[in-house]
Amino acid sequence: MDLTDAQWRTSTRSGNGECVEVADNLPGVVGVRDSKDPSGPVLVFAPPAWRAFVAVASRRTP
Repeated sequence: MDLTDAQWRTSTRSGNGECVEVADNLPGVVGVRDSKDPSGPVLVFAPPAWRAFVAVASRRTP
């Protein structure tokens, strides 16, 4: 998969910059990689799967 045009970003809540980066500007895929290893492997998700993951991961527990 060609991710050359991916625009990687980190969460604004990332304090030290050591987290995951997400590229959601590509049609039909969302790329996720380790910000400490930008040339390393990339996980690729379908946009609905990524949205579902984010929805569950962002739920706060009391």
